[in-house]
Amino acid sequence: MRLVNAATLAALGSALALATPAAAGDATGTWVRPSGASQISITNCGGNLCGKIVWLKTPRNDTQNPDASKRDRPLVGVQIIRGMQPTGKPDQWKGKLYNAEDGKTYTGYVQLSGANKMKLEGCVLGGLICKGETWTRVK
Repeated sequence: MRLVNAATLAALGSALALATPAAAGDATGTWVRPSGASQISITNCGGNLCGKIVWLKTPRNDTQNPDASKRDRPLVGVQIIRGMQPTGKPDQWKGKLYNAEDGKTYTGYVQLSGANKMKLEGCVLGGLICKGETWTRVK
């Protein structure tokens, strides 16, 4: 039986640490959009991130929803961030974003840029064109 020396174990440990995806920071909490028009609560849902509208400055219904049966429901309580999973990049997740402004669901990214700042982007054409904004943590 051959014994492995401490230097070999240290090198193996370092290689394994580099091969493991980076753990994402904590994006859970309540966030406000730059316009101040809405607040979104982001929670852990089954190991992913999900987010729903919890406050609107001017309450309104989901009038742009492609499902006509949902157009009369209030937007407060609607889940707009779905199934965000860590990408392997530090503090970044990828999943689906529902945009109540146009009723479409996009591939999206959430990227923490500090303890209380988060960039949210929705993308089309396989991620070639992305548009986003930076949200601020309320609590």
